[in-house]
Amino acid sequence: MSISRTFRIIIATLGVTAVVGACSAAEDLGISTEDFGSTSSSTAPSSQEADPAPSGGDVDEETARARLAELTVEEEGTLDGYDREEFPHWSSQGDNCDTREVVLERDGTDVETGEDCYPTSGSWESPFDGETWTDPSDLDVDHIVPLAEAWRTGADEWSTDRRESFANDLDGVNLLAVTDNVNQSKGDRGPEEWLPPLESYHCEYAALWIDVKHTWELTVEQEEKSALEDVLATC
Repeated sequence: MSISRTFRIIIATLGVTAVVGACSAAEDLGISTEDFGSTSSSTAPSSQEADPAPSGGDVDEETARARLAELTVEEEGTLDGYDREEFPHWSSQGDNCDTREVVLERDGTDVETGEDCYPTSGSWESPFDGETWTDPSDLDVDHIVPLAEAWRTGADEWSTDRRESFANDLDGVNLLAVTDNVNQSKGDRGPEEWLPPLESYHCEYAALWIDVKHTWELTVEQEEKSALEDVLATC
């Protein structure tokens, strides 16, 4: 994940006060603040204060390999009892914004929003296929690890609060604005069955998938693990 995207996530999540601290820290490291990208003055707090999300972050290939090796390998469970409503999502983030709107603002360029927080202008480059969009209705906010996949690999035993934290995780790397029909082609499939059309994004996608599974202590199937190892071998 790029420096620009990392700081946009920090700024969108923590608010305007974090901008000053992030810029100062970046300058101390010799990083240009131009890398921070465009952000709006409207920000929102993190959700689920009573049941906070585990912290995620950037990972490189070596870290991804290490984290993959730490994951528990076992057969997936079933979808018995699963419903998307078991993962309350697009929760309110304050300032009339829900999680989807915060992600659209965070992941876009020159995004402006109305009083209802919905984007009125901006552009978005989807990392899954490299396409650029100017209409937010052409975008889905993807869960890197889909909700159904999470359910099959451990989330069926979570509390509703924890599932809501997972589905609205603005502190980690599980949410991404992408081309809607590409996201729909993914469905709830894992990397053993589906990878983004843009081959140059495969390494980062695999690292993100591993990061989410590791952060939330979800399991992996052997076929899934082998597919991830194959991707990392090309990085």
